[in-house]
Amino acid sequence: MAGTVDRRLQELGISLPSGPAPVANYVPYVVHGKLVFVSGQVPFVDGKLAFVGTVGSTLALEDGQAAARTCAINILAQVKAACGGDLDRVTQCVRLGGYVNATPEFRQHPQVVNGASDLMVAVFGDRGRHARFAVGAGSLPGGAAVEIEGIFEIA
Repeated sequence: MAGTVDRRLQELGISLPSGPAPVANYVPYVVHGKLVFVSGQVPFVDGKLAFVGTVGSTLALEDGQAAARTCAINILAQVKAACGGDLDRVTQCVRLGGYVNATPEFRQHPQVVNGASDLMVAVFGDRGRHARFAVGAGSLPGGAAVEIEGIFEIA
């Protein structure tokens, strides 16, 4: 039987993929006590980067937001794996961190990372409200437009 969060994902039209495999020497997440630390996720869709480029140059703000949302979907996939398949165990999205591959002149990093933040609130309600950072980066792995990491509390 699907849980509350799974039903909400279904209402949003989101089907979680298997969490993307690490591309270097790290693990996708670590569970420590009641916290799940999710490694940075880039916008992989079906094993390929879906958003490659620089926000403010080759990509628009809306592209960056869509990339951040895709990263958030991959984060949720990792959290689901960390929770043994039960996202209802999430008691709080504690923090998200967002890196935006952007031009030096670009100033809307927070609005880009809202693509991830908005999804967490849509999925978890008040449990999805979190602390956050959003910064620009000169480049990201594989030329990804955005990379997002997260910390979650679980029961």
